[in-house]
Amino acid sequence: MKNLRNLNKKRIDIDEIRQYLNITEYIDLADSVTNLINNNVIIPIKSSKLNGKNPSLYNRYTIIDVEEDNSKYTLELSYALNIHLDKTYYIKNMEKYKADREFILLLSKFLDERIDLLNIQVSANERSFQIWEREKFLNREGGKRILKNLNLPEEFLNFYDTTQPLSYYSYSKNSPQKILIIENKDTFYSMRKHLINGNTRIFNEEIYTLIYGGGKNIYRTFEDFEVCAEPYLIDKKNEILYLGDLDYEGIIIYEGLYNIFKESFDIKPFIKGYESMIDKSIKENISLPKTKDGQNRNIGQEFTMEFSEVYRNAILNILTSDKYIPQEILNISDF
Repeated sequence: MKNLRNLNKKRIDIDEIRQYLNITEYIDLADSVTNLINNNVIIPIKSSKLNGKNPSLYNRYTIIDVEEDNSKYTLELSYALNIHLDKTYYIKNMEKYKADREFILLLSKFLDERIDLLNIQVSANERSFQIWEREKFLNREGGKRILKNLNLPEEFLNFYDTTQPLSYYSYSKNSPQKILIIENKDTFYSMRKHLINGNTRIFNEEIYTLIYGGGKNIYRTFEDFEVCAEPYLIDKKNEILYLGDLDYEGIIIYEGLYNIFKESFDIKPFIKGYESMIDKSIKENISLPKTKDGQNRNIGQEFTMEFSEVYRNAILNILTSDKYIPQEILNISDF
């Protein structure tokens, strides 16, 4: 007899049963329905009422799902997985375990046989390939979700996330030295050209390395600064300067960078650069552009307090007038 469960339906009426089982005689249909009920394949929907024939059959039936035997998975979770893996979530969510089982077993095997590899920190994609032979699985294909379900901290796998490589130019690799982070690309290229031309001073400051910040991208780029940068760049005696647009957003970028790295590095605004931006706008009587809409205006005092009172007042006047000075006010002839 054909299996009604293959229809992938929850409910079926008497005529559908007859057609699916290819039954012509009513008495044969009644026998088949009785057998299906006795074998726990269907149960009658009593609200559908009897059909009035002899013997009477209900007009509609519910197809009963087969209860799957999950005992082998329960045993596997309880006794076969590595002791570092917390099985509580998957024991309570067996369908989720069956969906993730292939990857959980690979992780368990790695911890059983190759756990010593965790002594050396590698990138997320490299660790992902070691465990699952899929380099993107950890970050993009559910790996971190599975770790969370298994209550295994990401730190346990001893990996690091790679960020966008630093874009920088060094005139010298001596240390300590002054490093200038530049928010915008045009100014980075102009200042780099200035240094390449043999000039080591920018606004009379001896700058040996320029780093392109790229706005708020600088946070992500600098996450691994001490891990990925060359030794001369991460010398704690270096002075790190920052130059960006003179607007709320540029100041907030600096303050965020300052708060992240103030304990590790000496970081300050590039005072002479900002003063030159202000001086040029006044000297040339430049009509400053209007502040872009939607900027977060909740700046602190880490930036403005680095300036003399005269320039601090000038900065606050520009900001409160809804104006700003783009970094591009400066060019190679100014440096």
